[in-house]
Amino acid sequence: MSAGRRILYVEDDISSRMLVKQVLKAAGYKVVEAEDGMAGIRLAQETRPDLILMDINMPGLDGYAAATKIKGMPGLANTPIIAMTANVVEGDRERALTAGCDGYLAKPIDVDALPGQINEFLGGRRDHVDEEAERSYLREHSQRLVDRLEEQVAALTRSDAMKSRFIAIAAHELRTPVTIIRGYLDILQDPAGPVSEANPEATVLLEGIFNGVRRLHEIVEDMLDVTRIEAKTLDLRVAPVRLDDAAKKAVDLHLESAKQRNLNLKLEPMETLPTIWGDGVRIQQILGHLISNAIKFTPDGGSVTVSGRIVNKKQQNDIMAATQPLDDKYVEIIVTDTGIGIDQSEKDRIFDQFYEVRDPSLHSTSKTDFMGGGAGLGLAITRGVAEAHGGWVWVESEGHDPERCPGSRFHMVLPMGTPPD
Repeated sequence: MSAGRRILYVEDDISSRMLVKQVLKAAGYKVVEAEDGMAGIRLAQETRPDLILMDINMPGLDGYAAATKIKGMPGLANTPIIAMTANVVEGDRERALTAGCDGYLAKPIDVDALPGQINEFLGGRRDHVDEEAERSYLREHSQRLVDRLEEQVAALTRSDAMKSRFIAIAAHELRTPVTIIRGYLDILQDPAGPVSEANPEATVLLEGIFNGVRRLHEIVEDMLDVTRIEAKTLDLRVAPVRLDDAAKKAVDLHLESAKQRNLNLKLEPMETLPTIWGDGVRIQQILGHLISNAIKFTPDGGSVTVSGRIVNKKQQNDIMAATQPLDDKYVEIIVTDTGIGIDQSEKDRIFDQFYEVRDPSLHSTSKTDFMGGGAGLGLAITRGVAEAHGGWVWVESEGHDPERCPGSRFHMVLPMGTPPD
C-alpha cells in the first residue's frame, strides 16, 4: 500500500521532520517536507500528496487554518489530513476535525505504529466528531479565524503607515543634499566656470554626473508627491490652463527619447480644447508620465499619439471609467501607443504605488529603453493628481502580446473647473 505514495509533512520543528521522514521512507513512502503552514499550502497544491501530516501548533499560520485552506482548494478536498500535536488537551481532537482534518495523532509519535496508522487513513479511515460538538467547535474555529484576520489587518495597517512615514522622511532627507549637489553642478557647468576653462574634457564627465543627480532629484520629488497624495495634502496652484500648451511641453520633453528609439511621437491638434482651471505644472507632469510610460512599453519603430477632445453627455457611453453622470464641463486627453499592451488582470494594478508589470528581479532602470524599469510611481502619481483635480484616469487594452503589439490607450478626464474665489 505504501509503495510510491506521497506524504506531505507540515512541521516547523526540524528534528521532528527528520524523524518522521526516516520512519516513513523506511516504510516505502515518498516524503515532502514543509516548514510552516504557508509552505504546506503551496506544496499541497504543487505536489498533490496522497496524505498530509499537519502539525497544529506552528507559528504564523497554524495547522487549523492551513487545513481549512487546503480542504477548500480544487482537487484537494478528498486528500486526508492528519493532525499532529504535542499539546493534548480536552477539545484538541474535536477542534482539528472541525477545521478540516480527517484524523488525529498525538505526539510524541509512536514510530512503530505510525506506518500502520498512515496505511489505515490511506485505506479510507476517517475520524468523526458528533454534530453538537462540531457546531460548537465550528463557531470557535470561525471566531479564531476572524480574530487572526483582525490581527493581521491591524499589523498590515501599522506596517503601511510606517512605510509611508519612512518614504516621507527619506524623501525629505534626500532632498536637501540633492539640491546642494545640483547647485554646485550648475556652477561647475557654467561655460565661464573654473572647471570648463581649466579642462574642457571635464564637461562630459560633469554632464554624466548632472544626469544622474537629476534622475535622483526626480525620484525624490516623486516620493514626496506620493506621500502628499496619500495624506491628501497635494497643493494645487489653480490657474487658467491651456491644454494644448501643456501637452506640447510634455511632448517636447520626450521628443529626444522617442528619437533615440525611432518612435513616432505625435501630438494631434488640440487648439480647439477650452482653457480649464487647474494646476498647469501638475497637468504637464502627469501627461509626461503617461507619455514616458507609452514610450517604454512600445517597441522601436512604433508610435505614440497624444490627442484630446471635449466630453459631453452624448459621449458619456464612451467613457469606460465614468462612475457619475457627466455634464458638458469635461475634457479628455488620450495617450495611444502601439506597444505590447496590458493584461486584463493588470489594468487596475498598474496604478498602484511601486507596482511593476515585469518581474522585479529583471528590473533595469531606464526612462527610454524598451521595457525599462522605474520606481513604479509615475502612474500612481498620474491617478492621484487627476483625482485631486476632480478627474480620473484609466487604461484600455486588448491584452498583453509582445509579438502582435495590440497597444494601449490611457484616458485622462479632467473637469474644466471654475475660477477660484
